[in-house]
Amino acid sequence: MAALTLHHLCLRHLSLPHQTLSSSPQNPVKNLIFRQPLTQSSTFRFSTVAVKALSTVSVEDSPEKKMVKGIRVYEHGGPEVLKWEDVEVGEPKEGEIRVKNKAIGLNFIDVYYRKGVYKPASIPFTPGMEAVGEVVAVGSGLTGRKIGDLVAYAGTPMGAYAEEQVLPADKVVPVPSSIDPIVAASIMLKGMTAQFLLRRCFKVERGHTILIHAAAGGVGSLLCQWANALGATVIGTVSTNEKAAQAKEDGCHHVIMYKNEDFVTRVKDITSGKGVDVVYDSVGKDTFKGSLACLKTRGYMVSFGQSSGTPDPVPLSDLAPKSLFLTRPSMMQYNETRDELLECAGEVFANVASGVIKARVNHKYPLSRVADAHADLENRITSGSVVLLP
Repeated sequence: MAALTLHHLCLRHLSLPHQTLSSSPQNPVKNLIFRQPLTQSSTFRFSTVAVKALSTVSVEDSPEKKMVKGIRVYEHGGPEVLKWEDVEVGEPKEGEIRVKNKAIGLNFIDVYYRKGVYKPASIPFTPGMEAVGEVVAVGSGLTGRKIGDLVAYAGTPMGAYAEEQVLPADKVVPVPSSIDPIVAASIMLKGMTAQFLLRRCFKVERGHTILIHAAAGGVGSLLCQWANALGATVIGTVSTNEKAAQAKEDGCHHVIMYKNEDFVTRVKDITSGKGVDVVYDSVGKDTFKGSLACLKTRGYMVSFGQSSGTPDPVPLSDLAPKSLFLTRPSMMQYNETRDELLECAGEVFANVASGVIKARVNHKYPLSRVADAHADLENRITSGSVVLLP
């Protein structure tokens, strides 16, 4: 109903004493429209139920809200701030799709946003930047995507920690039928990260010697496999014997147990004092200065994470003695265009299909237990990829 009149009011049923409605502009029920004007002294008796029922918009005119289960974060902090609750998911608008997630990738960037190292656009927010799911609704005027398609996305917008989410259609890529959704979810963000690090940030080629920190981690495992296939000599650092075995299986030619030995000394021994062409460092504070010391003249320091904390500031003069290059890249800037995204994801899926890289889905958690997954990831209990199941 667009407007209420006296004909809509059945006054004999509005019998609760002492609750009145006047035409005063200060009255909280201020959107009523009457055919006959009311004077300041005109009053009616209403029941509380009747007042709540009055509205200028009918229930039929209001779009139905769909609720699904998901994770919300109301304040930055430890894993305990990840709250499992009902979240609202809207209908897709023009250029958008709604996806029912089948598998969600866990990445260390999720921890950064949870802790406040990286700032979300607003609070509360739903974390998660990688998922694979089925298209269940398509916005108006959209072509190229249809209900039933299996799609994957990695990066922005954030919000993958939910049973369903609305996404821009140009941010998703089709998942080949030969690749399992869980494998695809485990490899989208990590695989595309490995692709831009090895193929575009610093182009690794046969004859290069490279150092990869956290070599048994989700990205580290893929970097080792891919770099080995490219013909590089791969040195990796790990924390346990189990992770050392995995790194060797993934193509690490030299594995350094950084808790038991100084990785800078070992790298110099392995390279006969020359140093490495590039360091891929996702650890940050604990390894940053040592990583710089491992580089050869005109070597590349690629700092793409900070699991141990933000590195201390480095004066530019520290780079001068060996004319070093230092970069802090992000996948989002390397996949800014649709063509870049499709090319990057296509190369990842092709390498999975050909066996160049193998996704190690070593851990699966229900999405409702994502707090446990975050704790295990931060405590370096996990190895390979971690997948959350809605």
